[in-house]
Amino acid sequence: MSENKLLEVINVTKHFPIKSTKLFKPKSYVQAVNNVSFKIYEGETLGLVGESGCGKSTLGRTIIKLYDATAGEVIYNEENILEYNEKKMKHIRKDLQIIFQDPYSSLNPRLNVFSIIGEAVIEHKIANKGPELEEYVQHVMDECGLSPYHIYRYPHQFSGGQRQRIGIARALALNPKFIVCDEPVSALDVSIQSQILNLMMDLQDKLGLSYLFISHDLSVVKHISQRIGVMYLGSIIELADKEDIYKNPLHPYTRALLSAIPVPNPDFKKNLGLIEGEIPDNVDLPKGCKFHARCPFVKEICKEEDPPTKEVEKNHFCACHFAGEI
Repeated sequence: MSENKLLEVINVTKHFPIKSTKLFKPKSYVQAVNNVSFKIYEGETLGLVGESGCGKSTLGRTIIKLYDATAGEVIYNEENILEYNEKKMKHIRKDLQIIFQDPYSSLNPRLNVFSIIGEAVIEHKIANKGPELEEYVQHVMDECGLSPYHIYRYPHQFSGGQRQRIGIARALALNPKFIVCDEPVSALDVSIQSQILNLMMDLQDKLGLSYLFISHDLSVVKHISQRIGVMYLGSIIELADKEDIYKNPLHPYTRALLSAIPVPNPDFKKNLGLIEGEIPDNVDLPKGCKFHARCPFVKEICKEEDPPTKEVEKNHFCACHFAGEI
């Protein structure tokens, strides 16, 4: 991993408006992402974990401007790309790509593999139509472990793992620098997951790619990431190198997530850091720390003041009033 910064996310916020109904007041919003900040370095994989619905996928899509941000900045090439219009964004779209979660719904069933991979290649003028384009597409397919005879087949003719390889090839075809990996292995069998993860790591080493790897599986994130961010109710509550996260988690929520990782030993007994209660409503977020209603170490200050994110240890950031003390 390089020390050169590729991309910086600064206080990115994304709220979705809700139509006024009997249940929701006028001008209500789903607060999907709130004031998220971090940096991604060249050749790095930053893992992002958290419960379903915490805003991981929304954050990833907002960073590459598939969603328009409510507020914040994404600095790439020393410019805030969230201010770009559609025409200006097109010029850097090939640098910022995404691999979607579901390999079944993310591929157009009416297009064959050649068209799925090749249409963006033509649009960005990376290769010309004809033999040059076919040769280029087959090269990308080969990089992703697909055979030459697959080129004119359709998505329904492939297994889940092969479809995800097509999705990876589609993203890779534009020679990107940064890829949002939105739970790319969660819909696959365990044996296939390892093949896809190893493929992505090999491609990263070979091409110098940077990943934002989104997942709810902490064992998968540990395998592929250098740093890990833990997300809860739209905010990153802990961010550190993966070894620090696993050996010395500072936030009670991070501890609870780590305690839930299955251990393949029926005789092993865990001291589970269980959390109780329900996740608060992200339309009407609680005052103070968002986690205080479920936290076993809650104090009065937690109910009144939202804890700032602070560097508790070197390169280990945590949003908890009592980080390092509990």
